Amino acid sequence: MIDLATFEPRGDKKNSSFFEDNLPRVYERRSQSGLSQLVGAMAAVVVQVDHGDGLAYMAELALMGPYRFRECWLNETHRIHLLEADPLWPRLILLEPLNRGFEDEATRWNRMYPLAAAKPNARYIGEIYSTSSCRDLRSVLEPQNIRFVYPDEASNNFYALPHLTFTFLSDYTYNRVGYVDVPLDSLAALDLGDRVLLDAESLELLEAAGQKHHRHGLAGRVLGIDHLASRVLAGEREDALLEYLTMVPYYFWGAYNIAEMNSSTNVTRHPSIGDEKHSPARVFTANNTPSYLNSFDNLPMPTEDFVRNYGRRMHHIAYEVVDGEIQGEKNVDFVVDVLRDLGISFLADVVGECTDQPNLKQIFSKASPYSLLITEYVERCLGYDGFFTRDNVAALTAAAGEAERYQHGHVFD
Repeated sequence: MIDLATFEPRGDKKNSSFFEDNLPRVYERRSQSGLSQLVGAMAAVVVQVDHGDGLAYMAELALMGPYRFRECWLNETHRIHLLEADPLWPRLILLEPLNRGFEDEATRWNRMYPLAAAKPNARYIGEIYSTSSCRDLRSVLEPQNIRFVYPDEASNNFYALPHLTFTFLSDYTYNRVGYVDVPLDSLAALDLGDRVLLDAESLELLEAAGQKHHRHGLAGRVLGIDHLASRVLAGEREDALLEYLTMVPYYFWGAYNIAEMNSSTNVTRHPSIGDEKHSPARVFTANNTPSYLNSFDNLPMPTEDFVRNYGRRMHHIAYEVVDGEIQGEKNVDFVVDVLRDLGISFLADVVGECTDQPNLKQIFSKASPYSLLITEYVERCLGYDGFFTRDNVAALTAAAGEAERYQHGHVFD
């Protein structure tokens, strides 16, 4: 258990006095208000895709990682799919609108940005945390000006249920935070609507993708979610961090300046959970300077470019690869080789080295055509506990920026 009163954040990114003064105040208010006792580990992550993309995205997930389809529910606006990996890891909930014309706040945000508009409903929605009481949780956070969705305001009633409640979209991340006070082993307890069965052809497609994952030796090597990384605007980094830490029992682990990419990487983690797969870390990346000042120095700014092209949003979901080797090859290299042979594209080669010293190796896939999310694979070798390395992050950030320019053109030249 981390002692928040004495913990010294890691890293070399300089925070403002505003941040340094308010971080301990946020921790203290969480403790005094009871939020630290009300809210537990991450229970699920929620992703939305466009109408018609649900089945293909679930097949992609089954090939690339451990998540498997469990059940599907139907409400007035969406198919709601529950996916599970290990029972101790967060579930994945996939929202798929029933028609192409569905629109809510996320749709309207997507349409504002040139490279998000083509998939207007494809968006990472947010995390769901376990709580002992949704009602008590709202009573704690609403006096702190955290706004929640209520039934008469919801375009999708999934966001406002007696046992599941979500915040409004954050002004800083365009993500929501959800809270659930029943187990998510099934969605039946949420009273979403009607449970529906997938047809035989759909089930066969998903089963085939999962079998391919297993048959090619990926099962047991690709584990659960290690971290989730959002990209935000330069001037909103500290606000995004403090807002998130107001709503969940995480702590600010540290921030590193990635000078060559003109950005910083900022990490928050659960203080009482040692295995990230049980409650993944939340990472926030931002430019060091706003885009309108960058022309003075003409530095790379892939993070700010991404936000201006796609909007503030989740950038990637990272999966842990178990440390080890197969036939003299590190597991992450094996995973990438296999997936490449199966048609999955990556932005560059694996970065990092694992020899006789603790270290880590990482790689980004290309963005999913269904969710627009990049998948990262990360192998921490020999018990490496530093979370990331500056060189790796710089290389990954550069690869993502190059891919965006190559695929779409640099729209802000």
